Parts: sequence; structure tokens; C-alpha cells
Amino acid sequence: MVSRFEHPAGSYKKIFETCEELADPLPATVTGRIPSFLKGSLLRLGPGLFEVGDEPFYHLFDGQALMHKFDFKNGQVTYYRKFIRTDAYVRAITEKRVVITEFGTFAYPDPCKNIFSRFFSYFKGVEVTDNCLVNVYPIGEDFYAVTETNYITKVNTDTLETLKKVDMCNYVNINGITAHPHIETDGTVYNIGNCMGKGATLAYNIVRIPPTQKDKSDPIEKSKVVVQFPSAERFKPSYVHSFGMSENYFVFVETPVKINLLKFLSAWSIRGSNYMDCFESNESQGTIFHIAKKDPGEYIDLKFKGAAIGMFHHINTYEDQGFIVVDLCSWKGFEFVYNYLWLANLRANWEEVKKAAMMAPQPEVRRYVIPLDVHKEEQGKNLVSLPYTTATAVMHADGMIWLEPEVLFSGPRQAFEFPQINYQRYGGKNYTYAYGLGLNHFIPDRICKLNVKTKETWVWQEPESYPSEPLFVQTPDGVDEDDGVILTIVAAPGSQRPAYMLILNAKDLSEIARAEVECSIPVTFHGMYKQ
Repeated sequence: MVSRFEHPAGSYKKIFETCEELADPLPATVTGRIPSFLKGSLLRLGPGLFEVGDEPFYHLFDGQALMHKFDFKNGQVTYYRKFIRTDAYVRAITEKRVVITEFGTFAYPDPCKNIFSRFFSYFKGVEVTDNCLVNVYPIGEDFYAVTETNYITKVNTDTLETLKKVDMCNYVNINGITAHPHIETDGTVYNIGNCMGKGATLAYNIVRIPPTQKDKSDPIEKSKVVVQFPSAERFKPSYVHSFGMSENYFVFVETPVKINLLKFLSAWSIRGSNYMDCFESNESQGTIFHIAKKDPGEYIDLKFKGAAIGMFHHINTYEDQGFIVVDLCSWKGFEFVYNYLWLANLRANWEEVKKAAMMAPQPEVRRYVIPLDVHKEEQGKNLVSLPYTTATAVMHADGMIWLEPEVLFSGPRQAFEFPQINYQRYGGKNYTYAYGLGLNHFIPDRICKLNVKTKETWVWQEPESYPSEPLFVQTPDGVDEDDGVILTIVAAPGSQRPAYMLILNAKDLSEIARAEVECSIPVTFHGMYKQ
């Protein structure tokens, strides 16, 4: 699963360049045959505007949200894209400057305003960004483009029109909510966010949004907090990007990457800081694994700990014989990986890109196993008795249970990231296959498949081709877990047609078809296949 290519020509820089939206869908040129069961749309989100006027955005997560759509119809494919009309985007375009502070870009106060009006707008509080460039998912009958703040944006997935901005704070006690919900087959949505807990301490809430309502009312209005996880540090919650969910449990991994709330609240409008300035690492905490029962929601007060990791994406979580198996994409150590995702780093020449990645935390696919049945008298011995894993859990004298993972994949500066599985059938269940985007020193240059049971791997890769997160679509009458196809958008900047949607056989990652377009497509993060 290690990359076979170097990228000295630097054509990857093109995926971090501004592009225009399209007035109409573009027909794609198909080679191979589009499987007849593909009749829906591939929806993707990412940044598309990397500067406003002469003001640049600085971080990978700052560019303005652009929604992409590949439509499948009768073996033909069309491509369409539109910027989401967020407040951040509309005001930036109107005022020709960065108006709302993004993840790594500070918005300077309006130069036309005098010191008094600036002073008063400071007291109104900070405007939080609604730049929903990370993912899109369904709630009831609706679709929302999302980031990690309290704002989500309802979109029309046919026309890509922006419908409305929704503030989740109006419905549940959260300060922000992740772009990685879990969605059950009936449409119930679970998500997690930082919140204010009891007695002015911080905590993390799991929120449940019910499926489509009989009376056609908005399910968001019936959102409820189902369980709360405590925070290890009173004023410094950990950064949370995703969580694990099995059939009966939630798993929350509290990493050493912290948001310093006091910095967040004070430094902000005074010193010209941004979100990135408010992160710090707790070098002594390690990683804390929390579990809770799902229905009814109940926090289980056991202390599971492991060595320090950064973590963005859970792969899958399932229960087996009294254990919870937690597979995730980790980055070793306590340093924040986002420190390496400044656009200046990613647009650097290949030798510079490699040098920076040498300093960064190292990626590793890991399996942790959490024992549910824990007895005080079992100190010092490994509590994990599952026959197929080398992961361990050992209780210390103070009742803390130390977790050591099994490594499922490890390659120096070769990450298996943006993981996907056959989620519809195997989400929260014992599974075999994970698909991922291979990052080569942070540059995405291959699609990977991993058998988590045997550690066997498969790779799709072509020179000067930069794919995105692989999405799995099940063959309708498929029997095996990997009966299906993988969809990914590939940027090929040097080619005659600079981008294409690639369809791979999920069994062996062999190419089934590609649909090439006449325009370039920048980096995308997450998305979905809509039937």
C-alpha cells in the first residue's frame, strides 16, 4: 500500500488552485462501461476558491465550499459544480475580501469602519464561519453540506442550489458538530460535538436526529442529546473529528490535541488570530477511550488509556464476544497533523513537501480492543481474549486499563486515510474490508484496499494522478462484502482532460470505467453516493 511514485514535477499543486463554478452540467467522455446499477449521483465537497481579490486563504480547510456532482444516467455521465452560497462566500464576493475568519485565515476588520464601530462589533462576539467544505449527508428527506461549526447548510442535490443556513445551537446544547455522523438504515442520525457540561465544565454530547417524520416536520427540530462524555481538562476540550458506533455502543477517543477555549475567546478579535491559533497539545495526557451505551444512552465510567495519537477518522467499530473492536486511522504522537496542512506546505516543491512530512506525526492504521467485562481482581493480565487480534488491554493498580493496538497497516509517511467501508451492510458490524485514499507525504496519489483480517492490500495508482476519498457502492444483488464498485474523483493535471471520475471493481481495484471532463477539479474531502 506504499506509493510507487515520486512527484518531482509538482503537478499536485494544481489541486489547490481556484476554479470557476459551471453554468450547466458538462458531458463527460466515458471509456469502459458504466455499470447499469449506477443511476444516481456522486456528491463531493471541498474548497474551490483559494483567494478573494488579493487576499489569500492560508489553510487547506479555508477555501470556500464548492459542491461537485457526477450524475449517472443510461451509461452516460455529466459533471456539475457550484459554490455554496454561505454567508462566508456571499460576503467575501460582495466585499472582495475575506470577511469571516476561517480555520487558518484571519478576517481583518472592515477598513471602512472607524475604531468605535470596530469596538462595538467586537462586543457582539465572533462570527463563526458557515463555510461547509467538508461533507454532505442526509437528514430526513433533506441534504446538508457541513463543516465542524454549529452551522450546517441545506442544499438541493439536484440543482446544487443553497437553500438555508441552520444553526444547530438552536436545537441542542453543542458548540460545534462534526462532519462525520453515523446514519442508521432507518435514517436516524447520530453525531458528536463539544458542549458546556455541568458546573461550567466542558463535555462532549452525542446528538440523535430522528428519521423522516410522518407529519413531514423537520427532524432537526426533534434533535436530542442522548449521552454526554466528560472532558479530561476543564477548559480545554479535545478536538473531535469523528466517533465510533457499534450496534449497542458509542466510542469516543479523546486525543491530546486540545482547543484552548480561553485563547479562543480572548485572542480572537484582539490579536488577529484564527482557529488554528487556539489548538495546543497536552503532552502528558496520552489518549483516553470513552464508551457509552447507545439505547438508552448511558456513560460507562471505566478508564481506558493508550499512548498519544492524533485521530480524525474511525474506520469501523463492532462488538464481538464481550469486546468492542475499534479500527481507526491514527497519527502517532501528540502533535496536531493540521499544522502540516497549510497551503504553502502543500504547494511546495516535492523535495520540500517530503522534508516537511519527515517532521510530521507518522500515520498508522490501528485496531484497539476494549473489554466490556472488567473486574478489579484482574490486574496485570491481558483482558483481551479474542483469538484473532494481538491488541491488548491491561488493568493497572489504579483501575486504569491500558490499551495497546494491533497495527493493521504502517508505512513511513504513507497514510491510509479518508477510510470507507461497505457501510450500509457492515457499519457497526464485524467486517473484512476497508478502502482508503493513500497519502504520500500528505499528497493523495493512490486508492488502497485493506483486508483488516489478513492485512492483505491492493492498490490503484497512475503517475501524476491525484485521487480523492474512495466511496463504496454495493452491487444490488451482491453477496460478498466487497461485491461493488469504488467511485473516486481523480485530478490528472498534465492530461488532455485534466480530471475524471474513476470506477474501480471493489474486489481487486481493477478499472471498470472512467468519465473524463474538460475542466480541472480541485481537492475534495468527503461526499456520498445518492441513489
